[in-house]
Amino acid sequence: MRAATLLALAALGASLPARADECGTLIARVAAETGAAVERQSTDYASFTAGPDTTLTLACGAPALSSVGAQFRGASPPETYYDLFAKAGHAVTGIDTAVIAEAAHRAQATATRMRHSNVDLGGARVTCSAMNAPDKGPLTLCAVIEHSDRS
Repeated sequence: MRAATLLALAALGASLPARADECGTLIARVAAETGAAVERQSTDYASFTAGPDTTLTLACGAPALSSVGAQFRGASPPETYYDLFAKAGHAVTGIDTAVIAEAAHRAQATATRMRHSNVDLGGARVTCSAMNAPDKGPLTLCAVIEHSDRS
């Protein structure tokens, strides 16, 4: 039993550098495609600053399912928010930026009425939420989340 536990831990440890390398590649790709500055990063997560009212977050999945989110401080994001979000989504999923931007517009429009909305794309889901945070005011949150169904 102890040998099996040690073997499992060794396998996990051996995969961490590979996971960190994969995440590092995604972080670099998101930063390059969006122009956002990396604020924090770890082996499976990064946050970016993309302007005074906009941030990005990246969650690196293993082995291939990751997500990227864009947070806007306000109820009505400008078109630049959707452009940034689409570029970040493309960096993670490879899905065309126009497709991601259009899905984000639809999801955000529905979220303003229903608080949350999803739009499924081949291989990913765009999800948006609209909320009014007591300490931050109105927020718009959208994410592109990879999934294994690539149809």
